[in-house]
Amino acid sequence: MRLSKKYLSHVVFESNDSVSRGFDVVLLILIFGSVTIAVLDSVQSLHETYGSIFYSLEIGFTLLFTLEYLLRVWLTSKTWKYVLSFYGLVDLLAILPVFLSFFVANTQLLSVIRALRLLRIIRVLKLGRYLSEANFIRDSLRSSAPKIQIFLFSVLTIVLVMGTLMFVIEGPQHGFTSIPVSMYWAIVTLTTVGFGDITPSTPLGQFFASVIMLLGYAIIAVPTGIVTSEMSKRKKPDDFDSLKTCTNCGFDHLEQGDKYCRKCGGSV
Repeated sequence: MRLSKKYLSHVVFESNDSVSRGFDVVLLILIFGSVTIAVLDSVQSLHETYGSIFYSLEIGFTLLFTLEYLLRVWLTSKTWKYVLSFYGLVDLLAILPVFLSFFVANTQLLSVIRALRLLRIIRVLKLGRYLSEANFIRDSLRSSAPKIQIFLFSVLTIVLVMGTLMFVIEGPQHGFTSIPVSMYWAIVTLTTVGFGDITPSTPLGQFFASVIMLLGYAIIAVPTGIVTSEMSKRKKPDDFDSLKTCTNCGFDHLEQGDKYCRKCGGSV
């Protein structure tokens, strides 16, 4: 029984032989099919004609994904680590919408969250080697966080001040019915989106609107500059010419002579 459980665990959690890769490919097909059904069911004409069929298929998909989730929980040696991990939470959220639909109408459409499970294709297609580049960007963003927080606080202050001024200048008669509404207008203008649902009518209001538009072009470039500066301070993955990356887990500090990954134990 232990060997059987070990073998099942290998099939479910690994992707380095034909059987385990086949399991992942079938799973990805089921996920894609389920997401497609949820998208088609949101079309009113299709829902009226095939709604019952779509719902039956969704129930079937959910039962399969529930069995797969329970199987993963049973097979893993670190149950809570899996349950609380990113993929564990996504796997759980992928099956909840249909069960909630028994109590709240149309929540089964939220099953499109299963599209997140398609991220497993990274493991199936052996794209782990690119995770080092993703980690490089993540670390740069994390280092930039304090500066970006100060930047966002400054932008929020500008929005509050300009929104308050526009509320005083334009007033409710021109659509600026409150300071929050005026702040919404300031955000839309500052980000150069410009929906046009609220527009200033007085010359002074138009002047301040022009100032916010010009500020918008300058502000948009700031976060990019902050992140780029942090990235330039760090060594790029290409700088580690003497190292290689595990194609299974993405660990990128392996020596050229290593045959097995020191992190996951897989063959490299």
